Amino acid sequence: MTTPAAVLVDAAAYAQAVEDAVKASAAYYTGGTSVLDDDAYDRLVRGIAQWETDHPDEVLPDSPTGKVAGGAVEGDVPHTVAMLSLDNVFSPEEFTAWTASLARRIGHEAERFSVEPKLDGLAIAARYTQGRLDRLITRGDGTAGEDVSHAIGTVEGLPAELAEPVTVEVRGEVLMTTAQFEHANEVRTAHGGAPFANPRNAAAGTLRARDRAYTVPMTFFAYGLLPHAGTEPALAARLSGLAHSELMAQAAAYGVNTTASTAVPGVTAAGVEEVLARVEEIAALRPGLPFGIDGIVVKADLAADQQAAGSGSRAPRWATAYKLRTVEKITRLLAVEWNVGRTGVIAPRAVLEPVEIDGSTITYATLHNPADITRRDLRLGDHVMVHRAGDVIPRVEAPVAHLRTGEEQTIVFPETCPRCGSAIDTGEQRWRCANGRDCHLVASLSYAAGRDQLDVEGLGHTRVVQLVEAGLVTDLADLFALTRDQLLGLERMGETSTDNLLAALDTAKAQPLSRVLCALGVRGTGRSMSRRIARHFATMDAIRAADAEAMQRVEGIGTEKAPSIVAELVELAPLIDRLAAAGVNMTEPGATPPAPTDADADSGVDGATAAPEAADGPLAGMTVVVTGAMTGPLEKLSRNQMNELIERAGGRSSSSVSKKTALVVAGESAGSKRTKAETLGVRLATPDEFAVLVADYLDATA
Repeated sequence: MTTPAAVLVDAAAYAQAVEDAVKASAAYYTGGTSVLDDDAYDRLVRGIAQWETDHPDEVLPDSPTGKVAGGAVEGDVPHTVAMLSLDNVFSPEEFTAWTASLARRIGHEAERFSVEPKLDGLAIAARYTQGRLDRLITRGDGTAGEDVSHAIGTVEGLPAELAEPVTVEVRGEVLMTTAQFEHANEVRTAHGGAPFANPRNAAAGTLRARDRAYTVPMTFFAYGLLPHAGTEPALAARLSGLAHSELMAQAAAYGVNTTASTAVPGVTAAGVEEVLARVEEIAALRPGLPFGIDGIVVKADLAADQQAAGSGSRAPRWATAYKLRTVEKITRLLAVEWNVGRTGVIAPRAVLEPVEIDGSTITYATLHNPADITRRDLRLGDHVMVHRAGDVIPRVEAPVAHLRTGEEQTIVFPETCPRCGSAIDTGEQRWRCANGRDCHLVASLSYAAGRDQLDVEGLGHTRVVQLVEAGLVTDLADLFALTRDQLLGLERMGETSTDNLLAALDTAKAQPLSRVLCALGVRGTGRSMSRRIARHFATMDAIRAADAEAMQRVEGIGTEKAPSIVAELVELAPLIDRLAAAGVNMTEPGATPPAPTDADADSGVDGATAAPEAADGPLAGMTVVVTGAMTGPLEKLSRNQMNELIERAGGRSSSSVSKKTALVVAGESAGSKRTKAETLGVRLATPDEFAVLVADYLDATA
């Protein structure tokens, strides 16, 4: 989708737009802040460019269209070769027009293109002398940049010493990954600083910061390799003749970080269709990336084509950035709602001034927990940076502190449960009503009766409300104590409905332990984790006997989650006892209780060495991801049932594709997960092929 240009009606509006764009650029490139988000800045610059096209005699000298991005920053270190910006395209039509322009410049169609993610950070040049990193320089105005060598040692991916003692300059992008950004804000706010608005601003501000009482890591990805003063003539000649893809391979061989190690590695493409296909692939993978990208960089790959195309004063003519729709916008935080979940967790939610992000109008966003609000120093009335990509739940990143007016108000935390008025347990980051599940009993019971838990047919939300309001049910175990006379006494409960519900409850008693555990709604566990715990311990008795150390042996349970799970199981002990007494199954079919380890034998603790999966099953040792709509024998299986099937056959189900994934079952309309699997070379199977593979385990699932 093409980003629309801002409409400038006269010379005065044009002059104001130039001033606003220059100020925004200067603020970002000097301190990592800006009054405009990416989308607003792009709209403004396109409006400026359109005005200048229509009024070529009225172009102002400060216009951003004729300057390298960051040109407002003065630099004192000359670049060996100009460090230019990139022109942008916003649609397949604009990209096709750019390739046609390139072909006219070089006298033929470009033989091939390199296609890489456009990383959302700050461009720098890293100079190595005899293999040792001795200088870091920002882009500056393109001809000279700022010396930021004080940051050497804080940038991951830029080794202090190359694998070979060569004198070269590596160009690339310094950014913060999502994890680094979270860490940076924790450290920054702990030292009394305002939180960064987003990872890009954090990287820009951190790279330039001197004399701070703390340091935080950043990450570098290379996008260029060239000689500079002192490079041996033979090496300089060789580098100047290499294609871009070959230069990136050489940079990686030297030990410098490139996108080759990511889910979106740089690739080469033979023509427009292949480039656009790769653009779609990268865009689909964007939401799951651990770092920000705002587009895809497309370059003529061959050195000869680049030299023939040449460069302008602002940007090379042999490269362009295909910009993606923005996933971050600045809007205002109007209010905070406090919602109580089915387990009693009290979750804050941001109410926002409506803003369009990635094609959707966003009115609400997650705020995680009260500690997160405090750490980010959020206030009502703040301008905040909101992030959304793909199907990811929108989240508030941080306040845009430099836009504060002084009229913002402190966010007031609840002193009692906003649902029932009871006390609040603030012992963990996620606050919880002291009544726990009883606070939101209807939601808790409706969840437990759901298809992927106990699957009690006929026990929907309305019926649960009726049972609770009648005083017949006060917890999950009460469901299995219901009598025929009690149900017949309820409105709209005839003999058939009553008998059907009692039969469904009786059937639910036979559900595997993994579903019973999931129905209990232990905090920190869901469907997948409940299955892992059940298959690891095999019986509820073994689960309840496990201490935090034994619980950590379950894949995915760490040092923080394990004690919480153990403590909650102790809290749930009376309910579990009543469920067992009612005849509810407390074992996992096909699983074997764990054998004690030597340490456990000494301490008297029941433990485990590994998850008791079907070691001889067809999926033994395999991580399997299911995506798209299932067909054939698998058509009626829910996603949860598919995951149960995978684990019964010895595999491990996962919701995300990575290098560790062994198999992706791709059904109809499979999207980004299939694309990522193809990119990583992961084995793909159709639903029919997978059904044949696990045929011996299919009947138990159905």
